[in-house]
Amino acid sequence: MAHKQHRYGVRLDWTGNLGTGTSSYRDYSRDHSLSAPGKSVAIPGSSDPAFRGDPARWNPEESLVGALAACHHLWYLALCSTNGIVVTAYEDESEGVMEEEPGGAGQFVSVVLRPRVTLAPGSDREKALALHHEASAKCFIARSVNFPVTHEPVVVVAEG
Repeated sequence: MAHKQHRYGVRLDWTGNLGTGTSSYRDYSRDHSLSAPGKSVAIPGSSDPAFRGDPARWNPEESLVGALAACHHLWYLALCSTNGIVVTAYEDESEGVMEEEPGGAGQFVSVVLRPRVTLAPGSDREKALALHHEASAKCFIARSVNFPVTHEPVVVVAEG
């Protein structure tokens, strides 16, 4: 069977020309906007404040951690729904670690997802915990990165 391909088009518009372009490292803003066809809201982006970015805007590093968290979340909910596990709440406090080299290059070395899941009364807590492993194995984003993505889930069954 042939593999299905999905394509994702995203437009980036740099909005940080302060009048002299990139005439020097300090003379331009890192601000940009990400948009895509059919999306109602553009995402305001910048660089990490450590690289002269605007802390009020999303930076690529946060976006990567967010993409991993969202992908895991969506797979987890789908797997729970098909396995008879009723999730009533889900939140995640994820954290990524990037190491910067002396020359300025860098790479992520790890991301930890910390989902906190609440299940309906009577749900199978152990099965719900196990489904995190399956969600990780299926997540498109986690399967695409070259660093470990680990999970520290907390699953709580609500009182009936």
